[in-house]
Amino acid sequence: MTTEELNKALAAFTRENKFARKGPLCVAIVLTQQAKASGLPLDPANLLTEQGGQVLGLGKGAVQAVLNRHGIARVLAAEGGRTSRGSIGNMREYVGFLNSLTDTGVVDLDAVESFWIARVHEFFAAKPFKIRLDASRSLRTVVRDVLLQAEERQKNTPGMYYVGGVMQHLIGAKLDCALGAGQFEHNSFSTSDAQTGRAGDFFVGDVAIHVTTSPGEAVIERCRDNLNDGFRPVLVTMQRGLTVAEALADNAGIADRIDVFEVEQFIALNLYELGKFAAEGRRVAVADLVNRYNEIVEDVETDPSMKIDFKQ
Repeated sequence: MTTEELNKALAAFTRENKFARKGPLCVAIVLTQQAKASGLPLDPANLLTEQGGQVLGLGKGAVQAVLNRHGIARVLAAEGGRTSRGSIGNMREYVGFLNSLTDTGVVDLDAVESFWIARVHEFFAAKPFKIRLDASRSLRTVVRDVLLQAEERQKNTPGMYYVGGVMQHLIGAKLDCALGAGQFEHNSFSTSDAQTGRAGDFFVGDVAIHVTTSPGEAVIERCRDNLNDGFRPVLVTMQRGLTVAEALADNAGIADRIDVFEVEQFIALNLYELGKFAAEGRRVAVADLVNRYNEIVEDVETDPSMKIDFKQ
């Protein structure tokens, strides 16, 4: 198989199995190293940890060692794909693909590695979301446009939850602009409240703010826990989640103790206030929001395509 044929086969595999995402990329990078070390074919049964719950050798250190060798210092994934529930399935798919290549003769694994490094470069070069400020459009529409872009990208990238991430960091940026940075900790979108024991996505004074695209009983229970601990819960969601959140809170008997807000309104009203209800002030407020949002993404996320490009 020529290098050109190999690259075509790899490209087809990537497209069909959605391997251009950071989790699968980590799997491909690490398993390619294992194939280089032990040769093909690989046995999937030997590529699981002793407990069988994770891919053997998969982790941030292993991934970054390969990327550093190719001059890439950026972190592809905080856990190197290790904690992704789909990693074992991705491992089996990729091992099956690599093993099938041996039917055509010796596989150039250096060329395979180069292919995945090129995909990593493409991942980091992915285009950001865009905001264009038009005086004729409402600020709610500006916020809505970004969330719609995130929804569209999410549809085309199964397993990635861009909408929730964008919502969380927009609200974090809004709070920083209103209160000043450093009042609370920002976390990556993949770091859930339940895993870390946090009172909410943001904790300011005695208020615990929860951000969710689809309110469920779990977030309502966290709000109940907040109340029991003496905190005031605030839930921010999308328009379609308002009725659901209010109904769930009512069923739980705490509807009159939780403030539920729609995200577009929650952000837009604050932008008017920060801009002192003046045209130039609004432009500056939006620019400040986007700049702070991008700083947060840079600090806590590993996917730079979550950033926003602001066109005035």
